[in-house]
Amino acid sequence: MNNKNIIVGVDFSNTSLNAMRHAVSLALKTGADMHLVWVKTPGISKNAEKGDDNYIQKLQSTLEEWKDMCRMESPETEINTIILQGKVHTELNKYATNFSNPIIVMGSHGSSGFEEGYIGNNVNRLIKDSKVPILIMRENIEIKRDLHNIYAPIDLSFETLQKMRYATYLGKRFAAKVTIAGIYYPNNAETRHIINVQMRHASDMCEDANVRHEMVPLTVQKDYVQTLLSHAHEMDANLIVIMREESETNFTSSSNMNEILSTSKMPLLIIPNIQSVGLGR
Repeated sequence: MNNKNIIVGVDFSNTSLNAMRHAVSLALKTGADMHLVWVKTPGISKNAEKGDDNYIQKLQSTLEEWKDMCRMESPETEINTIILQGKVHTELNKYATNFSNPIIVMGSHGSSGFEEGYIGNNVNRLIKDSKVPILIMRENIEIKRDLHNIYAPIDLSFETLQKMRYATYLGKRFAAKVTIAGIYYPNNAETRHIINVQMRHASDMCEDANVRHEMVPLTVQKDYVQTLLSHAHEMDANLIVIMREESETNFTSSSNMNEILSTSKMPLLIIPNIQSVGLGR
């Protein structure tokens, strides 16, 4: 398969509805196929565990209704509806790896008429285990779906420039600007030198992709995550692209990742720290 594929994890909450609407915008700009996936989790749904055919039929009917909503905005997009069974993060990751150029889209919190908030409870495990990019939207995020400013923080980690592949791809598809934020943390001469070099490399990647961009150094003294989130907001960004890394200098410590997931007011595109296949290829 040469098509790009967007896998949308749904639980029929308002949060996952918002995530689906962002996925439609992504499909429109990238030409990707969409897959609306609901996962039946053993031990949670009493009706489903009793083998209630009406329950599954109701789920399938709701999935078809959501599919129709997607087609109203994007009539040319191929849209599939799928019901899986098992652990949500395991099944979504497994399903995604069956396709070329996959990305998973999910809301980070939510409650459902069928299952009680399973999406919110599985996001951290999904991020930890995923081998594909994940677009996450926190509950109640209301932000323009048409990307105009993509925020790419550049830190000291070896892998930080990997995110630029995705930032430039989306920047080109949406005709958006990419803000290259060089993070001076810790703030010393050696850090500033390394970050300045990395920013120039990131700028070259934007130039090669013919994407508008701006380099903006940012000195961080404390409150690393909140400083970056405030800066992204000040820059009028409506997407943050980050790496899932191991370095304590950025978002990838568990405490930092939990903080950004729970407080970010804009969508997050989280790239696994591997040479993954995704929309940027």
